[in-house]
Amino acid sequence: MSCKSMLITGCSSGIGLDVALGLAARGWRVFATARKHEDVAALSARGLEALWLDVDDSASIQAALDTVLARSGGTLDALFNNAGYGQPGAVEDVPRAAMRAQFETNLFGAWELLNAVLPVMRRQGHGRVLFNSSVLGFAAMRYRGAYNASKYAMEGLCDTLRLELAGSGIHVSLIEPGPIASRFRPNALTQFLRHIDVENSAHHASYARQLARLRTEGPAAPFTLPATAVLDVVVRALAARRPAARYRVTFPTHLFWWLKWLLPTRWLDAVLLRVT
Repeated sequence: MSCKSMLITGCSSGIGLDVALGLAARGWRVFATARKHEDVAALSARGLEALWLDVDDSASIQAALDTVLARSGGTLDALFNNAGYGQPGAVEDVPRAAMRAQFETNLFGAWELLNAVLPVMRRQGHGRVLFNSSVLGFAAMRYRGAYNASKYAMEGLCDTLRLELAGSGIHVSLIEPGPIASRFRPNALTQFLRHIDVENSAHHASYARQLARLRTEGPAAPFTLPATAVLDVVVRALAARRPAARYRVTFPTHLFWWLKWLLPTRWLDAVLLRVT
């Protein structure tokens, strides 16, 4: 019997890399993808079956999937839509182009890839689809509006998809990490400096604190866990006979999930203002 196959986006570092390596070590046939060709080469050097896939590029999405299906004999057991980044900045300071780019990568590319994969999973009568969301997919925090919005939208679409796929044998789950050790902050800093006019913003004073956080080496938030914490949850979701709709990772994610349902909105806002 052949091993199960999985396509993962955003494997250059952090969660994607750890999940790809961890599943490969557990016997999965992992198709690990990355946007930069040098990262694809690095993945290959680590023994992974690596492919170029840029979720912002429709031709790249189709070409990568065609290659996967050619190598797998036309089947794919699982998809992990992991690729994404954060665009920091106050809502009023994020240019339209930056907001569009945030959604292209975090949501639209993931959805296009999913739509290409679903006919394969329907033909074979089974499949597992995981989306890497965030605690910010249900608990909004200041200066993360573009990212908040992309993850809130992801959660709504996944909830809809789960209903539409009922009875198909295809299961959809959201992974909701909190603070995880990765290159998320350095990448977010690049986007912040590229798109936000700090000097002319009404949030100029607050941005000084945000920049200090983004430039912090090592964990910048309490309860930060290694990316292997997400791997553990992914393994559980793939092994479950009836996977959960949501898998929350890290203490802050569990905490804010309960606070969101227990506290009045004004009280929750007061909490969120203290932690961001």
